[in-house]
Amino acid sequence: MTHTVFNQSKDLVDYNSYDADTALKEAVGRHGAGWAHEELHAYGALSGSKEIIQSGYDANENPPVLRTHDRHGRRIDVVDYHPSYHENMQRGLEHGNHAQPWTDDRKGAHVARAARYYLHYQVEAGHCCPITMTFASIPSIQTTPSVAKDWLPKILHQGYDPRNVPYFEKQSLTIGMGMTEKQGGTDVRANTTSAVPIGENTGPGELYALTGHKWFTSAPMSDAFLVLANTSAGLSCFLVPRWRPTGEKNPIEVQRLKSKVGNVSNASSEIELRDAWGWMLGGDGNGVRTIIEMVAMTRFDCILGSAAGQRQAVSQAVNHALGRAVFGKKLIDQPLMQNVLADLQLEAEGSLAIAMRMAEALDKTKHDPNNTYESLLLRLGLPAGKYWVCKRTPFHAYEAMECLGGNGAIEEFMTARLFRESPINSIWEGSGNVQALDMLRAITKSPEVLDVWFEELDQSTGASALLDQATTALKDEFTNLDHAEYRARTLVDQLALTMQAHLLVQSDNSDVADAFIVSRLARTPDRNYGTLPRGVNINALLERANPWRQ
Repeated sequence: MTHTVFNQSKDLVDYNSYDADTALKEAVGRHGAGWAHEELHAYGALSGSKEIIQSGYDANENPPVLRTHDRHGRRIDVVDYHPSYHENMQRGLEHGNHAQPWTDDRKGAHVARAARYYLHYQVEAGHCCPITMTFASIPSIQTTPSVAKDWLPKILHQGYDPRNVPYFEKQSLTIGMGMTEKQGGTDVRANTTSAVPIGENTGPGELYALTGHKWFTSAPMSDAFLVLANTSAGLSCFLVPRWRPTGEKNPIEVQRLKSKVGNVSNASSEIELRDAWGWMLGGDGNGVRTIIEMVAMTRFDCILGSAAGQRQAVSQAVNHALGRAVFGKKLIDQPLMQNVLADLQLEAEGSLAIAMRMAEALDKTKHDPNNTYESLLLRLGLPAGKYWVCKRTPFHAYEAMECLGGNGAIEEFMTARLFRESPINSIWEGSGNVQALDMLRAITKSPEVLDVWFEELDQSTGASALLDQATTALKDEFTNLDHAEYRARTLVDQLALTMQAHLLVQSDNSDVADAFIVSRLARTPDRNYGTLPRGVNINALLERANPWRQ
């Protein structure tokens, strides 16, 4: 009898992660993808199934293994993944999580893809990295039509082929990225990798031989990589395949796999390029300008991924509170736990709001490249959103983990993995300082980005005195940019918070918007979770947080 198990929550499996997410459903409709509700309902059932959730655990318990040579001593540079990793990759790619906005002409395609990626990411984060890079590579490859015509049809194909064979033998391809080097990191202009033309012709679309070392190359089994290297004209961008067009293995040698705190299922590697062939993309010496298109998209997915992590963390915490009784009452009925859970839900609501507004902006600029308003909103919104949402996620994941008590820190519970994943998006694709400085760079180069930002915020003028005050104070901050770099984090904090508050006001749910504003704008943003003031509609927030709600 001592081993009778009782007063434990049930596993959060076999639920519909879309139907239960009221905030997501509302955002999909509000931002122009209402037509996708049915397919997202089906995807939510798939993402919440016991089988799919288990595959996420399996992929993390069986990390990738590097084999540099075969038994005869030949260099092969192969990374072996657990079958569950491949299963997740196949699901993501077959459903178009890398391709839909580029192949679907319907308005709202970016929003629909963002919602599906958000659901997919909640199952397991590691394999989403190569899906994101494949998705984000399209704008950079499109800069060079001669390369794009051969590669884009296969990159955009909704399928997955993990075989270690040349790209021209496959119908579906994935793309990775190699930018940073050990001496440069974020400062890619310090790169020492060199590229020399193979033939007499030079410039976009021509083959070059690349030699150098890349310190951080994720998903080394991708079929090709966007790589930065120096030519005589300066830093340039190249598409470097794992196999040469002649059918030989391209000399991209994997030195080792990184042992990371999170993203364990995804291989991240150091590579040596030893006269590896690659096609130049964009203009000679325009490498940063060419690859920045990819970086913008990967940063967008960092926002989405961190928002998804927050939603899954809330779901796990609420699920536990629904099934656990303490001191004679269910945890979900304990006032202090209600305060914590409702506060965690508010954070997730704000994160999703800014992510989906950026998805709408991407969609509008896709359909109208001359839409200056949306382009400028993206220019400030991507660094501000990535900085804030990704920076808030580790503390959010920890607090959700604490809701489960000791179980929360055990690897058999998803909260432990969510916590290990939580800092990754903030560090990758430009850390917090990089995003804050990029915000200043945007304002310096294009001062009109602030005009657009405040024009967006002004749509909510009069809805909340606290929001009006915060917006006015933020405008005042930008009238004097003395010591701007020193103040950059403070500025981007307020840019993100006021935008989240505005978007929640526009979502027309006063319970959410009022609670967010009174808890975030009337008080310092670094306060602890579970300190919501009295008067907040806790029950409404808990209902929105409940993963079993249909």
